[in-house]
Amino acid sequence: MKNVIIHSDGGCSGNPGPGGWAATLTYGKHTRELSGGEPATTNNRMELRAAIEALNALKEPCEVEFYTDSEYVRQGVTKWMHGWKRKGWKRGKQPLKNEDLWRALDAATARHKITWNWLRGHAGHEGNERCDFLATEAISRIRRDWSNEQLSAALAEFVAGAESASENETPETADLLIE
Repeated sequence: MKNVIIHSDGGCSGNPGPGGWAATLTYGKHTRELSGGEPATTNNRMELRAAIEALNALKEPCEVEFYTDSEYVRQGVTKWMHGWKRKGWKRGKQPLKNEDLWRALDAATARHKITWNWLRGHAGHEGNERCDFLATEAISRIRRDWSNEQLSAALAEFVAGAESASENETPETADLLIE
């Protein structure tokens, strides 16, 4: 198996609001950068999206040293996910927030051997700082390409979907309500 180092980060301008995610994948002397964003999302969703996109970019099973500044992602995947799966993707008796992305992360991790590492964000760690920069750039692109009216409409739709999901969510409807 190839050894790959991944750094990831996600963020939002407002929470919820326009969000960006980024990841760097390093194999030997080669580094690939990925980034993207959504006009209305949350910080946690962008952290999850960064991890999913990074792992899905690997073309074959790899040994991965994964670095994230998100305890939500690290603890979710290393400590909580097994229990959520066992309980039908629920958190106790409550619906699991971001179930669609947790399921996607579960699938993305399946073929790799991953060591999950937490590092403090904005502490000068080169890989994390680069991802933060790329995620912030993704947010800037959204703010440039979307009018204030479009962003407001996207946010209203996102919030309405999230509120509806939290009131009426079942595992079957969660994927339909929140992208």
